[in-house]
Amino acid sequence: MDQRASITGWGKCLPPARLSNHDLASVLDTSDEWIRSRTGIGNRHVSHVATSELARVAAEHALAAAGRDPLEIDCLILATCSPDTLVPCAAAELQRKLGCRNAATFDLNSGCTGFVYGLANAAGLIASGQQQRILVVAAERLSFYLDWTKRDVAVLFGDGAGAAVVEATTSEAGILAWSIGCDGTTANALKVADFGADPSNTRGSAPFDFSFDGREIFRNAVHGMANTSREALAKAGLTLDDVDLVIPHQANMRIIEAVARALELPEPPFSNIESYGNTSAASIPIALCEALEQNRIQAGQLILLTAFGAGLTRGSMLIRWGQRTDPLGRSLAALSTCDLSGLELIAPALAACRKG
Repeated sequence: MDQRASITGWGKCLPPARLSNHDLASVLDTSDEWIRSRTGIGNRHVSHVATSELARVAAEHALAAAGRDPLEIDCLILATCSPDTLVPCAAAELQRKLGCRNAATFDLNSGCTGFVYGLANAAGLIASGQQQRILVVAAERLSFYLDWTKRDVAVLFGDGAGAAVVEATTSEAGILAWSIGCDGTTANALKVADFGADPSNTRGSAPFDFSFDGREIFRNAVHGMANTSREALAKAGLTLDDVDLVIPHQANMRIIEAVARALELPEPPFSNIESYGNTSAASIPIALCEALEQNRIQAGQLILLTAFGAGLTRGSMLIRWGQRTDPLGRSLAALSTCDLSGLELIAPALAACRKG
């Protein structure tokens, strides 16, 4: 049998400061009921550290779970749309922090679909026989972009990171198939303007313009996630009846429910959006870790990951889980302490947004 890629380690990182709906209602014209009824979100986490620190903690937990030393990693892929730096790539800083000196590194920006894209890249590299162990990390500090005076966007997002160690295997377990794509004609439906090397960018010190076309995103999300799920299943010669657990991108509870209806799922997909909001590329690996912690994943089960994101990207992946659902080791990695609340952390940005 040709070798395929199997997840052998997993880890997550959530910053300690929480920002509840009630917190947001104290500074925005909104309420807990308004947010929950439209999104399913109750809380989100706000980071006091850079994206690379969130990534480091998640990665160290994943390495420990796999029983691997950083020097054993051949490649490090960082999926993020909120990197510390564009030059150098943020993955280089993460490599330095982890001590993965032997690893090739690169950033990958496919928005919220980033983790699925990252796993697909890892699976391809491993199938080629050129690399044996790859660390895929998805980390986001989306609070950096937000205009905290705009409730339609400010209530949706949270910070966090998740990671997976992916290794070569000749067993029946591992990544079986995937379908990824993008419709660039709708790219402006979700966009952070005036950020990047485009000469027309004139942001200066004003808040970022986070444009968000909810209707267009909803339509594309449901269509894209449902279609790529069917395509991945067809590639693997399987059906939805074979799937044991669906883990979707945690963008909005209405979208998750609509995808479930479109696929006619007999059981609700896994969801933790109430606690974390939309953590973009990090949402699926965080959910994957929690599904394992809650014993929702058992050896040999078929797991379907499905996501959509800025671009507008889309992607789904089928994974036959291996024999191990418990980590081989545990890491003591943690973020630095934070004495500020979520409201206190966003206060400077909120003041700047009000001035802008």
